[in-house]
Amino acid sequence: IRDEESGYNKNLFCIPKHYEEDLETVFIPHGLILDRTERLARDIMQDMGNHHIVALCVLKGGYKFFADLLDHIKVLNQNGDKSVPITVDFVRIKSYC
Repeated sequence: IRDEESGYNKNLFCIPKHYEEDLETVFIPHGLILDRTERLARDIMQDMGNHHIVALCVLKGGYKFFADLLDHIKVLNQNGDKSVPITVDFVRIKSYC
């Protein structure tokens, strides 16, 4: 996102009441994030070839993105020309500092 990007008017989205006063604009709509996540899953499947995929999630902040990404990878794995094994694991980081 460029610095001069103004984003989307928040009135175009369903914003939870407890966030309404804190938001001015929406920079990245949820649908765009889902589309990009699906594309990332396709790229991963293409790049990995027939290699085993080891998926590692950093807990707390990353779980939702991780789950969405794995859902897309699983669909591609089930419906694609090839099927590769996937191992899932989780780590918890004590501090980001």
